[in-house]
Amino acid sequence: MVYEYVVTLQNRIARQVDRFSVLLCGASMLMFLLEYIRSTEKRLVHIIGVALIALLLVANLYRSVKLKKPVHYNYLLFITALVWASMPFYPWLSIPFLILGLVERQAKKNLEIGFSSDRIVFNSFPRKQYAWEDFDNIVLRDNLLTLDFNDNRLFQRETIDEEGDADEDEFNRYCAEKLKSVSA
Repeated sequence: MVYEYVVTLQNRIARQVDRFSVLLCGASMLMFLLEYIRSTEKRLVHIIGVALIALLLVANLYRSVKLKKPVHYNYLLFITALVWASMPFYPWLSIPFLILGLVERQAKKNLEIGFSSDRIVFNSFPRKQYAWEDFDNIVLRDNLLTLDFNDNRLFQRETIDEEGDADEDEFNRYCAEKLKSVSA
């Protein structure tokens, strides 16, 4: 579908997702190391898992903190899941790590809202679609998008300034015309 306007919203939880991933992988790494040290049966997968997770954690932290580049931890979560599957206790913990690895990228994506002639679509999981009739007012001002629903709900989020402020007035006129045409 082609949208007349696409507004990209800031993702407020990307940093928390990264911290949670680092915490889970770091704690798991310590558990793997502890199991390797305490166990009489020395499994090579545990020590290789610890080394690989530590190496990738340090690389991601360096890239994120020093280079200020975006990083993804999904592959680290997958590796951690594989090592958890080999553990003699709690191998079922590999399942949540696999799920977290699958949803990590989606959770860190910026939310996009597409405005077309017949509907408004939130590019989220699951995808949400609204008709123009569902809104009383839609305004974009100073990088703040406000969607006022008919049922007195209010959605307000900061946008990522991609094209500058020149399009705000044009976008607001477009939304006002659409809302006026559906209310008439």
